[in-house]
Amino acid sequence: MDILYEDNHVIAVCKPHGMLTQGDDTGDVCLMDEVKKLIKERGVKPGNVFLGLVHRLDRPVGGVVIFAKTSKGASRLSDQIRMRRVEKIYWAVCEGAPEAAMGEVVQWLYKDEATNTVTAYGEEVPGSVKAELGYRVRQTIGEGKQRLSLIEIRPKTGRPHQIRVAMGTLGIPIVGDKKYGAVQMLDGNIALFARSFGFDQPVTKKRIMVTAEPVLPIFQRFV
Repeated sequence: MDILYEDNHVIAVCKPHGMLTQGDDTGDVCLMDEVKKLIKERGVKPGNVFLGLVHRLDRPVGGVVIFAKTSKGASRLSDQIRMRRVEKIYWAVCEGAPEAAMGEVVQWLYKDEATNTVTAYGEEVPGSVKAELGYRVRQTIGEGKQRLSLIEIRPKTGRPHQIRVAMGTLGIPIVGDKKYGAVQMLDGNIALFARSFGFDQPVTKKRIMVTAEPVLPIFQRFV
């Protein structure tokens, strides 16, 4: 278990690509259960272990995940997320390069629950939610169809699939993300990584920035 930060109220770990954040009907191993198991085996929390899920990453995505170790921590972290006081930074390896090296994407997203697919619209439609993010190109390598870009993304909202949809809309789908237009595959994973997560410690209010390093080989192609 790659523990990135821990105190009495919070534990931050790096979720591997391909692992569930929370258990589902598949019964596959999930990060939340593994963290609970770790805390219990260390003997820090005898008996049942409390672990609050305050945000998620899609299964094919890796990176920083924050859990609350106390109910107070869970409540205060959830409030920060709801009031947009947290800072999230993602890295994505995308096919091609955007026309603009930096910019913002504002869309209205509608999720089809039956297919778990999100459609983007330029204006509000019934059942849609507004999604906003900023992006900048960190580096571009290769030429033609082999051209890849490392994109830094800072979401302002936390909508399902919003980064994946936005990159597809820009014409630079994330490598491995067949659902939103990618050609290159990555064994079921996608080249999207939750690089950093900033929050106020629930009790001391000290600002904490947790950062992880991507391990998928495709990220290693960039300096």
